[in-house]
Amino acid sequence: MFQPFSIARLPRIEFGAGSISKLPGLIAQYGKQVLLVIGQRSFVESSNWPALLAALEKAGIAWEQARVGDEPSPQLVDDAVRQFRASDIQVVVGIGGGSVLDAAKAIAGLLPVGDSVMDYLEGVGPEKPYHGPAKPFIAAPTTAGTGSEATKNAVLSARGPNGFKKSFRHDLLVPEYALLDPDLLATCPKPQIAANAMDALTQLLESYVSIKANPFTDALAESGLKAVREGLFAWYDGGAHAAAGRARMAYAALLSGVCLAQTGLGSVHGLASPLGAFFPIPHGVVCGTLVGAATRVNLNALREREPEHPSWRKYARAGDILHGRHFPNAEEAHAALLALLDDWTERLALPRLRAYHIRESDFAHIVANSRGGSMKTNPLVLDDGEITEVLRQRL
Repeated sequence: MFQPFSIARLPRIEFGAGSISKLPGLIAQYGKQVLLVIGQRSFVESSNWPALLAALEKAGIAWEQARVGDEPSPQLVDDAVRQFRASDIQVVVGIGGGSVLDAAKAIAGLLPVGDSVMDYLEGVGPEKPYHGPAKPFIAAPTTAGTGSEATKNAVLSARGPNGFKKSFRHDLLVPEYALLDPDLLATCPKPQIAANAMDALTQLLESYVSIKANPFTDALAESGLKAVREGLFAWYDGGAHAAAGRARMAYAALLSGVCLAQTGLGSVHGLASPLGAFFPIPHGVVCGTLVGAATRVNLNALREREPEHPSWRKYARAGDILHGRHFPNAEEAHAALLALLDDWTERLALPRLRAYHIRESDFAHIVANSRGGSMKTNPLVLDDGEITEVLRQRL
């Protein structure tokens, strides 16, 4: 029998090559004044930028712009809210990677309110309840990784020894539309493809084995894992099948966002929070470099303590899906899954933690700050030694 489950609000989805051309019409549903939140270079240096501006002008839509150059900080969000609050912004559009979408999401949530985002960040400040209203928000990702286009989370960072990486989170922040045009991914450099793809893979795998997984998210996660298998290296290696690979990875990233929004994640993302806060390591790199080690540690812990746990079977199923074949037993499927994750980490040239000046002496501080929300939905509770082992394997 199915256990009861709930599915939180999702955006309306427009998916397909060339769908960026639909953006002016979507904006016009909400008004004639739009704030475009974009990255520093890649989109504005592409042919899509002048084409979008011409289409907006033709539709009689006025626009302002804000740019995001790194993982977004609370200060960036607060500055944008102050700058544009007096403008008659009727809809916010984020066009970029996860950092751009998270910043745009937070800005859309706070433009009508005017408060500092620090008032609402989980685990930081007063944690005031958010009641909205939020400006309508349209998300158009230009990378395939974070799935931010499908979530209610705006992840913000303050870097440094006492830094943090926390979420402003509310159902009112879910985008009205997720507009996914795989053609927007065409200019991604290989290191960005690698990091973002492994972020999507990690989110799919962690959602799949989460203690909050359900039949609805399982079906989406399995579909997403299959898309990663078929799309990642077709895109990464280039050639005749690159466009099809981009489409599959855009789809996989979208499903990873849908799944994580419903189920939570696991130990990789538990560690990503302090690592991203204390060190200048991109989020996708954290996921790509740790997912194999974290899966190995989880499987060892399950074998020793909870061999009947549903995640034991699900890890085996993930091995089947990612290899495109059925292994005769769980142990063989687990071994194949771990070998594949290790192989992909090397093929995609994901750097080790030491490349970001992380040392073994930092482990205790990282582990002590890793037990946020993501760690709570890991298949089982890992002790400090087991979490440390994940880090040690990738130092």
